[in-house]
Amino acid sequence: MSSSPLLADLVEALRCLPGVGAKTAQRMAFHVLERDRAGARRLAERLAAAVERIGNCSRCRTFSEEPVCQLCASAARERSLLCVVETPVDQLAIEQATGYRGQYFVLLGRISPLDGLGPKELGLDVLAHRLAEGEVQELIVATNPTVEGEATAHMLAQLARAAGVRASRLAHGVPLGGELEFIDRGTLAHAFGGRLAL
Repeated sequence: MSSSPLLADLVEALRCLPGVGAKTAQRMAFHVLERDRAGARRLAERLAAAVERIGNCSRCRTFSEEPVCQLCASAARERSLLCVVETPVDQLAIEQATGYRGQYFVLLGRISPLDGLGPKELGLDVLAHRLAEGEVQELIVATNPTVEGEATAHMLAQLARAAGVRASRLAHGVPLGGELEFIDRGTLAHAFGGRLAL
């Protein structure tokens, strides 16, 4: 590709980003070297600082610079509601799209034995301890509607039942503004099976 080993290393390093293949990594590397070295330095500094200083909240496991994140520390959040999500990105999506004022627990994945993700890796022992504290009255399961997400949801429901906590699941079905003829069969079947009285 190049006579520069450093450039080859940069391209290879950029490939660790999701969706970035060899060609995209090469374009990124050439762009920052040709047109935006100051931006590249700023990116390198911010990336190094984030990797060094951002960890996980001890209470909910989301990304945080503090031992307990701002949402967990906030007295304004409803402590009887606990929403379980797979990733910090899912948590952010719920925060931005809804008026939810409860607390969260971030699994940092979903049950996937092939990927080495079991109950321990998802922090289910931490969640069980939190449920046993008695504050949580409802566990809102907001895992993705995939095979692994559904298996995780089932395990979470069992955990909630064992702690005497009511478990609920996000609704799945026809998207707002969607037309039935364009919705995939699985989604339509799920929505039809979960229909509500008017």
